[in-house]
Amino acid sequence: MKISKSDFGEFEGKPVDLFTLENGNGVVVKITTYGGTVTSIVVPDAKGGSSDIACGFDTLDGYFADAYKANSPYFGCLVGRYAARVKDGKVTVDGQDYQLATNDGANHIHGGVKGFDKCLWDVVCAVEEADAAVLTLSLDSPDGDEGFPGNLKVEVEYRLNAENELRIHYSATTDKASPVSLTNHTYFNLNGFSDKVLDHTLQLDSDKYLVCDDTGVPLGEEAQVAGTVTDFNEPKRVGDAFEELEMGFEHYYVFKKPVGELAKVATVTEPTSGRTLEVFSSEPGTLFYTGRYTSDELRRESGAQFGQFRAFCVETSKYPNGPNIEGAPNSILKPGETYDDTTVYKFSW
Repeated sequence: MKISKSDFGEFEGKPVDLFTLENGNGVVVKITTYGGTVTSIVVPDAKGGSSDIACGFDTLDGYFADAYKANSPYFGCLVGRYAARVKDGKVTVDGQDYQLATNDGANHIHGGVKGFDKCLWDVVCAVEEADAAVLTLSLDSPDGDEGFPGNLKVEVEYRLNAENELRIHYSATTDKASPVSLTNHTYFNLNGFSDKVLDHTLQLDSDKYLVCDDTGVPLGEEAQVAGTVTDFNEPKRVGDAFEELEMGFEHYYVFKKPVGELAKVATVTEPTSGRTLEVFSSEPGTLFYTGRYTSDELRRESGAQFGQFRAFCVETSKYPNGPNIEGAPNSILKPGETYDDTTVYKFSW
């Protein structure tokens, strides 16, 4: 197991670091302190080759390019204080109304104008253990940050182990009740961006998803997947659903497993490379997204082509708009509680 640090530029007058985690099996993960962003995941394939399967850039400048800022795809970053959309940016916590920053039309999305993805995270530790390379980052979000109440202290641990698992553990505490939903926004393409993701096969352990209004925000209505193209309880080619869903997926699926239990929730396979991605999570559900809005102008410096339907996200998190949905589990973190959730991305080939 190996972890190393290199210079990745400068942000707001402070140095930005890039950490490279390697596990000895050919899996290499790069993470920068800017936004806690996973910039690269190199994984072997069944044919003896190896390629990068994550959207990202090899330089910090890539995240500040005009095309990237205009599209705002959130490649690989840590998202907070609240992932996905909040209707009109309005929440009520303990009888107090709060207006969050609105950065998606009238709605709040992914933490606001300057969410956790656009902050420089502190390094708590970067260590080599016998069976893992571990990077732990921290961030303090002050009371009123993007409209959210409470001083929030966040730690995120990235752990790459010998079993080819990238384990992401999120913890947080607050001194005032606050909406909190943390996720990682890595986009995957298991064929290494040689094609779109339509030939990927997905199995997803969910019987229902949240129905969105015309602005893309769920208000509480649920739809059963049985008998529809949104049903992935049995493995199915992702592209088969596109005949009916022309713009693909941006669906928040509710897992069948108990909330808080770390269990396997999804498996994605890709035939040409032989790669498989298994996802385990303690979260109540995930946004499955196939990149309908990703700009075709975006590409890695090496030439790898990103763009519409050329990558997918499995964004495990609390319910989008959870503070405004009755019965949404664990969408408000209270003083004395600890946010404690884990998501694991396991690679095989």
